[in-house]
Amino acid sequence: MDLPEGLDWVRGSPAGRAWLTVLPTWLTECAERWSLRLGPPFRYAYASLALPADLPDGTAAVLKLQYPDEESRHEADALAHWDGDGAIRLLAHDPERRALLVERCQPGTPLHDLPPDRALDAMIGLLPRLWRPAGAPFTPLAQEAAGWIDRMPRAWERAGRPYERRLLDAALDLLDGLASSQGEQVLVNQDLHAGNVLAADALTTDALAAGRGPWLAIDPKPLTGEREFSVVPMVRGPELGHSPAAVRHRLDRLSSELGLDRERVRGWTIGHTLAWSLADDTVFPEKVEVVRWLLDAN
Repeated sequence: MDLPEGLDWVRGSPAGRAWLTVLPTWLTECAERWSLRLGPPFRYAYASLALPADLPDGTAAVLKLQYPDEESRHEADALAHWDGDGAIRLLAHDPERRALLVERCQPGTPLHDLPPDRALDAMIGLLPRLWRPAGAPFTPLAQEAAGWIDRMPRAWERAGRPYERRLLDAALDLLDGLASSQGEQVLVNQDLHAGNVLAADALTTDALAAGRGPWLAIDPKPLTGEREFSVVPMVRGPELGHSPAAVRHRLDRLSSELGLDRERVRGWTIGHTLAWSLADDTVFPEKVEVVRWLLDAN
């Protein structure tokens, strides 16, 4: 199978190789089940195989076969919960194959193609539409944070202590305090960065008039947690600039204009970013840099 380069990492584990073995069969079965005409895979993919698909009635869609990780387990549930308001619409779901059929954003331009402040304007308009009360089956942020607190010291040791102990200690302290003192719980997305918001201004006039566009979120990794957590991927993400000034500017604007507690946003960003800075002993230095910048200057 012609996999995107971003999925090469799955070949490195038994679970990944097992997924690759069944992937061609599942792809064929999904295409037959939903009568899809498929195009070549999208090249920008790191956690799923996604292909453009056309339905028999001409509807433009995307078929997505997820790598079976825990963070995206409830993606279909999140899309169904939003029901197209601020996010792509779920058209069909096959839980056994972790397959999602979703509407296709057209033209599909990523948000980071805009100048940074215009991109932030769009996010400030989009996020409140995604803050819906939610419970089961979504994992609570407090539970997820407990897992990060438990795993981070071991991952740090196993990777050879790749950053200063002070960063680890600060992140652990912040996560512990924040998780137990949250505000109202809503549906939040661990991965809502500027590459996971796409232009959808080719929606119907009625859909645009209903406020569905022109920007829609894709690929959610959902949790239930306080609103302050939801802006973390935008604050730390390099898509709109990777520098101390750019990170602090996003922190200030998103916190102020969305009515969020800046220090809680800062704390969640430090904790979550450091938790995601290591994956299977791979270190992501740009994430560690963000943590240093936020710790060293309020």
